[in-house]
Amino acid sequence: MEMETETQSQFQIDLGNLMAFDPLHNFPSPPSSREELVNECLKKGTELVQAISDTLFNLPSTEDVDGPLVKLPPPATRLPREKPLPKPKPPTKWELFAKARGIKNRKKDKIVYDEQTGTWKRRYGYDHANDEDKVPIIDAKITDEPGEDPFAKRRADKKKKIEKQEKNRSQNLKEAAKVGALPSHVQLAATALPITGSQAVPKKFSKEELGNVAGMAATSTASGGKFDKKLPGEKPAKHKGKYRKFLPVVEGKGMVSQEREQTEKVLNKLFSKNSHEMLNVNKAVNMYNVKKEKKWKNKEGKSSPSSSKLKPNKTLKKKSLNKGSSKKGKAK
Repeated sequence: MEMETETQSQFQIDLGNLMAFDPLHNFPSPPSSREELVNECLKKGTELVQAISDTLFNLPSTEDVDGPLVKLPPPATRLPREKPLPKPKPPTKWELFAKARGIKNRKKDKIVYDEQTGTWKRRYGYDHANDEDKVPIIDAKITDEPGEDPFAKRRADKKKKIEKQEKNRSQNLKEAAKVGALPSHVQLAATALPITGSQAVPKKFSKEELGNVAGMAATSTASGGKFDKKLPGEKPAKHKGKYRKFLPVVEGKGMVSQEREQTEKVLNKLFSKNSHEMLNVNKAVNMYNVKKEKKWKNKEGKSSPSSSKLKPNKTLKKKSLNKGSSKKGKAK
């Protein structure tokens, strides 16, 4: 046990990151094989894990159903990160109110009973349950003013409610911007258009940046900004990227078809890559042998005399003209 405590005291243990390191470790002799190296690393790793577990069990713990729970100390080693840790967002007004009153969030069911149709429908979205716009009759109340349209009043109240929610949302964003902990989905919009009343300094864009953005917006159409309306004094947009090239619909005289060339290039690439898969060597050899045998038989057939006798004589003799006809022709 004394030897174990002495070896564990040599380790540098960071419980915040559950990490241990032995600065005095060295190989007595270089490992002769990979297997020996792996065994040495496993042995040292086992010692480090055992040191971490021993240190964890020495910390004060609380009993739980799953076992003892230990609160880890803050990490001592700063590990490299690509981006800094996100700052905690300040609580919203509703979160502060719910905490003061002891209100806890509970998960609502997605399906709700619709009293109008007597069926179960979704709580929110298209064709949701208990839709106020589909109610044909609204019960009158004592507080209603005579001559007032209840449907118009309901629409106005809904509009006011939405405006109030939007105002609260922008206020929460202002508070988050002051701390520097804006949500990720509004971070880009907040940097371009800062929220009124926040401490964030508006970013000034240079003339070149604005020109680049305008060029990207102009060339984002299918025509590349060719048919877009220009403002008075607006310069032609700069397009740094490559335009898409399409094959001509009608070929000119004396021009080779570009489409054919493109197709041939693709086929040549495919054949060169997969020629060993497409070529059946045995079949090619058999075909070559068959053709060779046919040639040889044809040559033998031509040289033999019997074959010439069997063949029909195809020489045609000229028909001699009748004497009478010739005389008549001469007489004429």
